[in-house]
Amino acid sequence: MLLKDRVLLVTNVTRFSGHGVTERALAWGATVLAHDPAFEAPSARRKYETQFAGAHALSPVEPEALVALALKRYGRIDALVNNDAWPALRAPLGEARMQDYRDALEAMAVAPFRMTQLVAPAMRARKAGRIVFVSSAAPLRGIANYAPYVSARAATLGLVQSLAKELGRDGVTVNAVGSNYVENPEYFPPALLADAAAMKKMTAQIPLGRLGKASELASTVCFLCSEGAGFVTGQTIAHAGGWA
Repeated sequence: MLLKDRVLLVTNVTRFSGHGVTERALAWGATVLAHDPAFEAPSARRKYETQFAGAHALSPVEPEALVALALKRYGRIDALVNNDAWPALRAPLGEARMQDYRDALEAMAVAPFRMTQLVAPAMRARKAGRIVFVSSAAPLRGIANYAPYVSARAATLGLVQSLAKELGRDGVTVNAVGSNYVENPEYFPPALLADAAAMKKMTAQIPLGRLGKASELASTVCFLCSEGAGFVTGQTIAHAGGWA
């Protein structure tokens, strides 16, 4: 099992790739510390821990309290998975609202940067750690009329390359997975998947001719958290069926 005895902290687990990463990490032997703002409600924590037996749902919303609790209760964090998402709003340059742009930057650049800033010191002290950003392949190609979303996602690429160089001497790797066209209700809702014409048009843009599976994305993320990925750092791995 690739993640046996490893402690993973996964953020925003009810969104984006959260379910898939939790499920795959548990199957690969990890202790999964699952974070989500929804877990302020005890019923939501119980529901998640029932659905994903073995996961530990953590409730603190503020990142400082979350990391402190994780370290106090479990002793270490071997891998941080920054699983951040925000609506991909269509926003032509002349129509884009600055508040929407700021919100996207806060969710997909500022928040994961802060989490990384808090988790890294303990990893550096132990001379070991994995940091993975679950991001988008959109910055690798660009998408017309989506500049706020794409550029907010692009911040991850810069973070990964800079932090990999900063933390590498301390045994901490930093990578991202740039996904697109992966089955996910947040970006590809059921109504879209049920529209045959729309799906035909969409899959025509993907060299592999199909949408990716959530389990495939989760496998890539979890591999980057494993010992086997110890010589991979500073990379954004496109997970988009050849689109990027």
